[in-house]
Amino acid sequence: MTPLTKEWVDKAEGDFASLVREIRARKSPIHDSACFQAQQCAEKYLKARLNESSVAYSRTHDLLALLALTLSIEPSWTTLAPNLAALNPYGVRFRYPGDWADRDEP
Repeated sequence: MTPLTKEWVDKAEGDFASLVREIRARKSPIHDSACFQAQQCAEKYLKARLNESSVAYSRTHDLLALLALTLSIEPSWTTLAPNLAALNPYGVRFRYPGDWADRDEP
């Protein structure tokens, strides 16, 4: 694993740990944050895989665009498309006033 790939994986695992912490919070869980962390985790794992195979990608948060690039090296990951499509809006949806996640969202 290249050093940059390891950094992407470490960041993804940090996002996952934050997600789990929010989901397990008994008092005042922040569902908006859990949704955001889920999207970020997936994004960083995709970028790690692309980086490891030296596949160029743009600076994007679009999980489906990253998946499209990843399919050239991991064709079986096409099965991830529905889940990534569900996570995709969470990169921005709950970051601003007007929309709130609830317990059923993540």
